[in-house]
Amino acid sequence: MQLTVDTESLPLSTPFRISGRVFNAVDTLVATVTEDDYRGRGEAQGVYHLGETTSHMREQLVALAAEVSRGLTREALQRVLPAGGARNALDCALWDLEAKKTGRRAWDLAGLRPRPLLTACTVSLAATAGEMAEQAAQLHAWPIIKLKLDADDPVGRVAAAHARRPDAQLLVDANQAWTLEQLRDVVPHLRALGVRLIEQPLPRGQDVALADYHCPVPLCADESCLDSSELAWTAARYQMVNIKLDKAGGLTEALQMARKARDLGLNIMVGNMGGSSLSMAPSFVVGLLADVIDLDGPVDLARDRAHGLRYKQGVIAPPSATLWG
Repeated sequence: MQLTVDTESLPLSTPFRISGRVFNAVDTLVATVTEDDYRGRGEAQGVYHLGETTSHMREQLVALAAEVSRGLTREALQRVLPAGGARNALDCALWDLEAKKTGRRAWDLAGLRPRPLLTACTVSLAATAGEMAEQAAQLHAWPIIKLKLDADDPVGRVAAAHARRPDAQLLVDANQAWTLEQLRDVVPHLRALGVRLIEQPLPRGQDVALADYHCPVPLCADESCLDSSELAWTAARYQMVNIKLDKAGGLTEALQMARKARDLGLNIMVGNMGGSSLSMAPSFVVGLLADVIDLDGPVDLARDRAHGLRYKQGVIAPPSATLWG
């Protein structure tokens, strides 16, 4: 096998804002593994809140080129690289290569059956509640909307979006921006507005207090749960976990994480760090085990990759074999 590693910046159609950060493009790393006439690809963005960059991820993978040439397996990869974007890209490339060589789809290899998935579409954090409501209104074909929030008037922003889209299921993501006191204050209002879940309300490391707080709206861990090793801790404080392949370090770990989460009584969300359909396609496989799907990354891009995922009224069709897996 031969490994090649490329990096690319994919422009967004409009700036994407979350609490404390603005994205104008998605920086990606693509690992390609070739063997005879077969080629497998995997794309990763890395975990920005852990300081991962495409240049560092590229260095990690280039250092493994010799081991890949000697036939590095997915199982061995879990031992030689830590969880993160570099391992994700190579792991997904190896899944894609195996699918191409065997003539089987990745979900078959994982023991799953494909079906269309209904995904949320995310409204970026805006300066005013009115601007966020307008973004929600423009998503008239999407039945599930996720609102990015910070500590500034979260109830007013959700109320404005709900007024424009009373038919939509609403999810909210605070990206670690709240305190426990603010969470307690806003939850009754968010529940009255029909919010289905609250993602990562408190900063990682400050959510210990959630073990003694019984929230009437399900709480979903994102930054607070990176991989399987943190699931037991998460299950004592949250009702759901957001599994992202960049955090988990690839599809192999993400599938194990999903099954372990279910055993611990956690519901499952599958999310993304942005990126093209090449990133979403392996996450689609995890989505077959998930309760909530958040795989709208390509929707925000100025241009997706060839043979990209097809979205219609929030429904994602299974990816083509030409794209991945």
